Amino acid sequence: MSAPAKTSSAPRSIGYLALVRTNVNFRRLWAGNTVSLLGDWFNTIALYTLVFELTGNNSEAGSPLALAGVFIFKLLPWALASPLAGVLVDRYNRRWLMIGSDVLRALIVLCFLFIDTPSELPWLYVLITLQVVVGAVFIPAKSASLPNITAPHELLTANALSAATWSSMLAIGAALGGFATAWLGVRPVFLLDACTYLVSGFFIYRATIPQDTTASDEPLFKTAYREILDGWQHLRTHPPIGRIALSKASWAVGGGALVFTLALMGDRFTETALAAGIGLLFMARGIGTGIGPIVARAVFEDERHWPAVMGACVMVSGVCYGIVSFLPWLPWNVATYSLLLVIVLVVMAHGASGANWVLTSVLLQKRTADRYRGRVFATEWLLLMVPETVSILLAALLLEAGWLDLRTAVWVFAWVQILCGLAWLLLVVPRERLHTVEQEEVGTG
Repeated sequence: MSAPAKTSSAPRSIGYLALVRTNVNFRRLWAGNTVSLLGDWFNTIALYTLVFELTGNNSEAGSPLALAGVFIFKLLPWALASPLAGVLVDRYNRRWLMIGSDVLRALIVLCFLFIDTPSELPWLYVLITLQVVVGAVFIPAKSASLPNITAPHELLTANALSAATWSSMLAIGAALGGFATAWLGVRPVFLLDACTYLVSGFFIYRATIPQDTTASDEPLFKTAYREILDGWQHLRTHPPIGRIALSKASWAVGGGALVFTLALMGDRFTETALAAGIGLLFMARGIGTGIGPIVARAVFEDERHWPAVMGACVMVSGVCYGIVSFLPWLPWNVATYSLLLVIVLVVMAHGASGANWVLTSVLLQKRTADRYRGRVFATEWLLLMVPETVSILLAALLLEAGWLDLRTAVWVFAWVQILCGLAWLLLVVPRERLHTVEQEEVGTG
């Protein structure tokens, strides 16, 4: 049943510090995830650097298609595993699923230490696939658990803080990971990431996470397909949920390629320290996605405005990247202003995408019953990652074939994102306004 529109009598959201101080279970889940995310972004920058080193030479950076492989193998297996992950999250204990996911990912990351020649690149992709398939269980389990460990007036703050934390760890982890990889090499970074998963599992082990789900007595292999279809059917028969589940996907159609090009831009600003350049640009991305949820929570309290804000955010993100495509890209020691301008625009672009993300998550959590929540969030990841994967692959192929240069690719996919945001405003927002009117009529009837 869809939640009624927000009324003036609804309690105001709790503050960030008050939430962390008073809600011990949220605090433990949040603390564990924070440590894990820091290691993840160290890991990501190290993987980008490792692929460039394995496929490049002393005079030029590595293959765009090989780098795209890291992006794609971090997305597509996750998308394909998401439907089954959602069934697991709705069937089994979410707390133990998250703990098991952390332990398995720690073991998988340690295997990265053995990849050191170009011929072993396929094995790197295999390990990335295993890591993200296991992680595909953790994320929907965490998202589905938040409403169970928070009160209604805490939910928006919990989501905003979680999104801001993801972004802060991206900013800190990308920046520190870039410099650590440049100075120490990739292997110490992989060791650190493995340790952070174990710390995360310890914090979650100490949390209490209730859930309102009923496990089937039938074996999973007999019911998984039916339960997956049941989750998809739930989105189809509940349009207010199905529409919102497409919000992040509307960003991903152009946004996937734009984030990919951000990694390729790294050596344009730091010619002799690729990892540091990538780290700085991804740090800007993290700062933006951290600011966006905080601003959205403070400015847009009325849920009736959220769908329009979400579409506008997608357009703003595209506009900012469009401007980036026209700026000079010069080494920081030649023209510092060039890097600073790009960083400011990347912060703004991902501030908008971060706001879109948190408003979408809160609406889905409020509109979805607990017994379906895992499958809804897993399906949302599927809807997000498939277009994001296609976007990255298309950009990589166009760049590898020489049909587009990097600057033109940024400009083209910025326009794709602008058009997706416009389509959301024209097609989805009117239906959401009608839904709000219907809910207000039910509330006063």
